[in-house]
Amino acid sequence: MCGIAAIVSHQAVNQELYDALTVLQHRGQDAAGIVTCEHGRLHLRKDNGLTRDVFTNDQMFKLRGNMGIAHVRYPTAGCTSSAEAQPFYVNSPFGLTLAHNGNLTNTDELKQALFLEDQRHINTDSDSEVLLNVFAHELQSLGKLDLSVDDIFQAVSGVHRRCRGAYAVVIMIAGVGILGFRDPHGIRPIVFGERKSEHGSEFMIASESVALDVLGFELIRDIEPGEAVFIEESGVLHTQQCAEIIDHCPCIFEYVYFARPDSIIDRISVYKARLRMGEKLAKKVQRDWPDHDIDVVIPIPDTSRTAALQMANILGVKYREGFIKNRYIGRTFIMPGQKMREKSVKQKLNAIGLEFDGKNVLLVDDSIVRGTTSEQIIQMARDAGAKKVYFASAAPPVRYPNVYGIDMPAAHELIAHDRTEDEVCVAIGADKVIYQDLNDLIDAVRKGNQTIEHFDTSCFSKEYITGDIDDAYLERTEALRNDSAQAERNTETFIIEMKNND
Repeated sequence: MCGIAAIVSHQAVNQELYDALTVLQHRGQDAAGIVTCEHGRLHLRKDNGLTRDVFTNDQMFKLRGNMGIAHVRYPTAGCTSSAEAQPFYVNSPFGLTLAHNGNLTNTDELKQALFLEDQRHINTDSDSEVLLNVFAHELQSLGKLDLSVDDIFQAVSGVHRRCRGAYAVVIMIAGVGILGFRDPHGIRPIVFGERKSEHGSEFMIASESVALDVLGFELIRDIEPGEAVFIEESGVLHTQQCAEIIDHCPCIFEYVYFARPDSIIDRISVYKARLRMGEKLAKKVQRDWPDHDIDVVIPIPDTSRTAALQMANILGVKYREGFIKNRYIGRTFIMPGQKMREKSVKQKLNAIGLEFDGKNVLLVDDSIVRGTTSEQIIQMARDAGAKKVYFASAAPPVRYPNVYGIDMPAAHELIAHDRTEDEVCVAIGADKVIYQDLNDLIDAVRKGNQTIEHFDTSCFSKEYITGDIDDAYLERTEALRNDSAQAERNTETFIIEMKNND
């Protein structure tokens, strides 16, 4: 999962792109990058680390220009080398830079075609670099010196024909404008908005609407599945549907965990969806466990607060804040490496003993993925004096890998894979585990936009919307992207970088 942003303005965009990345930082903490364009010349800064650590005052000053794109990375493919920080750049044709959120599922096939047929070189393991080169080839094959808007949309159509998987993309064409587009399934979110200035309209594209809100842009709408939006450097907006077949199927995990509650995705309020998740979960408790002995409902900060509060209200049970979060520790789910996740859980939360002492506590979280966080937090509750610890998940059991841009690559790393709910309960040390039913989750989200017929629920159901995922694909992916394999690659990369710096 990553965060992307792009702005076409009548003033310098470096500070506003930086601000957008800080708002989208929850979508990726591994690397950050900004590229701007001034009189056809590109200025780029990217590196590993949080946004605040990657950019200094001197570096920000060098990012001159009135249009640019930006990216925060959370790696799901490749490694965590700074070479894979985005935006990516190719000089031919015209000078292109790209920022991508999602994951392609036919990367190997595309790499081979790019080398043998398109004669393009791929320098990293990132599928985003592959995507950029596919677009570059489609644009170059038109043989135009002067680009028209139709030429740009035609190149996007070529990307849709060749690429499979999830992709929400912004591309800057040096001296021409900024393009945003979304895969034909609309798996990953992307929106665009407008801001009026004394010099005319300014436009912004971003992963989530909250980034537009903070910078004073008015949300126009989501980019539709298969659609492309092009903004000329002068501030003229163009839109066109570029896919022959579309099947809107947004990722439901955005609403469960990734997106900020103050965002609106595909016309669905994330906050309202989470309220409904809590309502559904509470009704399940009333239905399946009417004689429960829950004394207090406590959320695991921060994502689950909304659902937990609604659960407490419906159950008629006290709601309390039982954990204090150290906000200088990142989100453990998106940290690479299991050991780092385990260490950071202990550092980022501290229990308030008086809220636990002698009570039967219902802890509420957005989901249970690897189980590392859940197990440690349950133990923290017991250490703080809880008599019984029940655990509720606003999402169903996560049993299968996600291949569309969420770091759930290896089935054996998922606590619910090949386990019953009772077995998960034992594994994480709870007295009882309560999972959301999948149909209830879908209903909770879909109520915000009844026109969406289905969602990507592959990590719960093993139904992959792109139709190209089988067990062999999952086995190859697991071999390449589980924690052990990533750790080995990251060690090799670190050694190479150290040698290069000697």
